[in-house]
Amino acid sequence: MSCLYIITGPAGVGKSTISKALAEKMEKSALIEGDDIYHLVCGGYVKPWLEGNHLEVFWENCVDLIMNFLNRGYDVVFNYICTPLDIEYIKNKVKDTKIKLCIMITNEETLIKRDKMRPLDYQMGERSIILLNEFIMQDYNEKYYLDTTLLNVEETVDKIIKNDSFLLWSS
Repeated sequence: MSCLYIITGPAGVGKSTISKALAEKMEKSALIEGDDIYHLVCGGYVKPWLEGNHLEVFWENCVDLIMNFLNRGYDVVFNYICTPLDIEYIKNKVKDTKIKLCIMITNEETLIKRDKMRPLDYQMGERSIILLNEFIMQDYNEKYYLDTTLLNVEETVDKIIKNDSFLLWSS
């Protein structure tokens, strides 16, 4: 049975790095970077946290792409900054599929350090800290959080694969 891995957390926490390494560990997998889908809009582009954004079409496209791969036997690794409502939307659309949810967090010092390692155009600065605090305050079940402050990439990926506490849904 195929599995959908949802990797979320604040900007700069390492979602893309971990997602890529996770997808590469699987025999048949697809990596869907939410940012890449969101940036498909060129004319009329609005940042996702601002009014007038195009999140509705974004989520429809993400779910369609996820389902396309799952229906063909691929494990799917999807990463994006997801709210509890976003997770619920995905869960309701992706039926009869094993889903693992990992909310990556780290301490502020590590987050700032990781953010500064990103290309200048991708650095989020203070917004990373704001998002970290929002993720900590969100209404997620505590079992889905993974503090990656002291973990390397391989350790993080192994925890996501082997730890069943990240199971959101399993048919």
